[in-house]
Amino acid sequence: MTGAKTVVVVEDELEICETLKDVLEDEGYAVGIANNGRDALKLIRRLPVKPCIVLLDLCMPIMDGNEFYREMKSDPLFEDVPIVITTSDPSRAPAGVFIMRKPVKLDLLLDTVRKCC
Repeated sequence: MTGAKTVVVVEDELEICETLKDVLEDEGYAVGIANNGRDALKLIRRLPVKPCIVLLDLCMPIMDGNEFYREMKSDPLFEDVPIVITTSDPSRAPAGVFIMRKPVKLDLLLDTVRKCC
């Protein structure tokens, strides 16, 4: 994951992960995938570069999106990384976060990633 701007996708649905990974890689981004918040924190901390954006599902096993969000925003190394919540239930999202309702529109997602990266 060196050279290209890095996007991290935190999502427990395999089909969504694969689709987002394919679409983002086709646009030239390096993509890191994690299936829960705990694995995402490990991934982000071991990346050679800070991600330019995190696409975050809220409902996941082990560590949900809200807990991941709090952990990431409390880490001075990553507090400035933009996070986009992808969810079917926006009422569960942290206040003030950019939200994309599922199913996510890929053109809107790509526009958002471009603006952040």
